[in-house]
Amino acid sequence: MFGLGMPELIIILVIILIVFGAGKLPEIGGAIGKGIRNFKKSSKEGEEEAEAKKLEDKK
Repeated sequence: MFGLGMPELIIILVIILIVFGAGKLPEIGGAIGKGIRNFKKSSKEGEEEAEAKKLEDKK
């Protein structure tokens, strides 16, 4: 995973905790989750559109 080991991930998590505070972490996690979900949804829709276009071109 990008060459990051467990010690590096723990250091990054501690820095994030210091910068944002414990109260904001759930909000940040939720925002990241929504962003990932939207990205997956849009990429899936793009693939479906490309497949539909290929089928139309064959006809």
